[in-house]
Amino acid sequence: MDVKETINSFNAWLVQYFSLGKENGWILSVFVIVLVTLIAVFVMRKVFVRMATQLEKTKNVWDDILLSSARRPAIMMIWVLGGSWAFDVIDAKTGTVLLDVIEPIRKVAVIVLLGWFLIRFLRSAEKALIDPAGIDTTLDATTVSAMGKLLRLSLIITIALVVLQSFGYSISGVLAFGGIGGLAVGFAAKDLLANFFGGLMIYMDRPFKVGDWVRSPDQNIEGTVEDIGWRLTRIRTFDKRPLYVPNATFASISVENPSRMTHRRIYETIGVRYCDLKTVKGVVDDVREMLRQHPDLDHTQTLIVNLNKFAPSSLDFFVYTFTKTTNWVRFHQVKEDVLLKIMDIVEQHGAEAAFPTSTVHLIPEGEFQVPSEALR
Repeated sequence: MDVKETINSFNAWLVQYFSLGKENGWILSVFVIVLVTLIAVFVMRKVFVRMATQLEKTKNVWDDILLSSARRPAIMMIWVLGGSWAFDVIDAKTGTVLLDVIEPIRKVAVIVLLGWFLIRFLRSAEKALIDPAGIDTTLDATTVSAMGKLLRLSLIITIALVVLQSFGYSISGVLAFGGIGGLAVGFAAKDLLANFFGGLMIYMDRPFKVGDWVRSPDQNIEGTVEDIGWRLTRIRTFDKRPLYVPNATFASISVENPSRMTHRRIYETIGVRYCDLKTVKGVVDDVREMLRQHPDLDHTQTLIVNLNKFAPSSLDFFVYTFTKTTNWVRFHQVKEDVLLKIMDIVEQHGAEAAFPTSTVHLIPEGEFQVPSEALR
């Protein structure tokens, strides 16, 4: 039974039930369809509200995401189906060509609404995976964002091709045109493609991710990564200015990622006076022992304290050790504490920190003699 036969049967039932003339029966049919559609939309809204209230009590996040993503497309689907049904009734009774137009539009609308639901679901899932309070995952924000963009782009292309097929266009011809046109576009937009594949390499190799502190010894690039797009990477410098770097740039420069350091290093040189020569050994030994007992230093890493240089104005020893923390602010607090304790040890031994000095030896008058050879 086709659409028109179904509509005629429905109209005949309405005419018989309400004892109306056949000429006006289709008007009642349209009225009833619109009324049923309104009631279905109202009921669907209530169902979604009730389900949302119940699902909020569960710990599972996916059911909330699924329900939220399906709510608006499902309501729109009822409007599309009800409206197209009403137009079918009008077309069957008035002899218009609406059915020839409504049928493909209905198919396209259903496809688009299904695609809209999937895109909403992907976007909500991406936000939940990135949100620290959302779903526990081993994926970082950069990987989740890249996967979300790829899936949405693939879904949009698929929907567009299906819609074209619904309107009678040949997809094979479109794909063939895309293959030939892709060569021309590739030559014309090589920089754009280079940035695209540069972004793809960042997503695959993951030398850094959103939130990392990065710097390049080759370029004047340093800051926190805020976004990794398909063409540009946005870096917020430490003076709070945005820096936009084409992704292709990262294929030809070295990138340092301090955010992934395991420790921070304290490497300082301290000088004492030459007149404190006899106390240097005790100072060095006490500083070494102090570092070994310091709770904020990692004693599994290299720890060196040694006298290593006779400088022009000082006897220099150096301190080489690593902190447990990698936090920039906390590191400087630990470093300050270490340096202050070193100065206390120096003072306890009666020594002083050296500063640049010069010693002038004056010969008393009458003691200076010129060699006889110099007078010849």
